[in-house]
Amino acid sequence: MTNGASQGNQIASMVAPALGRTLVVQRSVHSSVIDGLVLSGMDAVFVQPSVDPEQGIAHGVTAADVAAALARTPDAAAVYIVSPSYFGAVCDVRAIADAAHAAGVPLIVDEAWGSHFGFHPGLPARALAMGADLATSSTHKLAGSLTQSAMLHLSEGPFADRLEPLVDRAFRLVQSTSASALLTASLDLARRRLVTDADATGACVEAAEGVRGAVRALGRFKVVSDGFHAFPDIVGADPLRIAIDTRAGGITGHAARRRLFRDHQIMVEVATDASIVAVIGAGSAPDTDRFVEALHMLPSPITGSADARGMLRLPDPGPTKLTAREAFLSPALVVDAEDAVGRISADTLAAYPPGIPNVLPGEVITAEVVRFLQRTATAPNGHVRGALDLGVTRLRVVA
Repeated sequence: MTNGASQGNQIASMVAPALGRTLVVQRSVHSSVIDGLVLSGMDAVFVQPSVDPEQGIAHGVTAADVAAALARTPDAAAVYIVSPSYFGAVCDVRAIADAAHAAGVPLIVDEAWGSHFGFHPGLPARALAMGADLATSSTHKLAGSLTQSAMLHLSEGPFADRLEPLVDRAFRLVQSTSASALLTASLDLARRRLVTDADATGACVEAAEGVRGAVRALGRFKVVSDGFHAFPDIVGADPLRIAIDTRAGGITGHAARRRLFRDHQIMVEVATDASIVAVIGAGSAPDTDRFVEALHMLPSPITGSADARGMLRLPDPGPTKLTAREAFLSPALVVDAEDAVGRISADTLAAYPPGIPNVLPGEVITAEVVRFLQRTATAPNGHVRGALDLGVTRLRVVA
């Protein structure tokens, strides 16, 4: 594909209406899955992921929660989950696939951050090997193809014969008739390198573990994945994503990211109030010693950065009144936030951290959600994706 894994998520969402009426969806899916709901017009039943309230990050879902959602959704078309997460948490894809298949529906996995999985013994198995039926892959993120190139993988499992013609039709609908040969050729090159140069990938796995080992030995910071065992939905971790709890060392993740870039020309993948995530691309050869040294040269403490930790409580979303498609395509108007309470949202709004959509098109906007979004937006380094203005003072609602 030449429009990223977002295109794959849209294709997978448009395949689903031929299988049933309702998608069972992990609430913390990428926005492109919600876009897929707009394109397909499907209903959705959401499964809430676990949330680390200390770190302010979302993880995955359990097979038991998925099975419970399927039990109350007789017209389910498919299950849609994310694995791995932005922080590298890997869920039990095999158990979730078993739950989906037992209910007679396929499992779709947004594996955007796992394009390198399965190409070395030190890496988690890829989703298709664990029973998934469709999986999207952002090959450009960690596998080395050109930006915007991606893949959509179809399993040879029990739903293959039914899914393949549906995928072909949806692909033609959203793929350019003038697809870039540079992008598609880079996919072949990346795939070839992953298969033929496993030693380079293994060296990256060792380098990443070396960074985590150094962080543990030096004792100032903490490794976020060391706490993954506390969450029942997490069964593994991507070793190439190095999540560091910086507040344990007296500095926020945002301040650490800025100083690493300004003072050391080191760019990390993402930062939150509590942590940073550094990424080693499969087959790259990073100077990990320089990263560890720069990390431990960060000043400490920075006033207010080490005592900002608090428990994160997410508001319950409002009831669903329209499908995402109906709300998105309906006539809409922009109103003051206080006047939006009780109205139906026409937009998707997600507070970062942790990035879980708090309002989706078709859901009723509640006072609790508005307060949460505004509190997040006005906090240092807080951000609400999809907001019309930085302070979330206005919202777009169905007219």
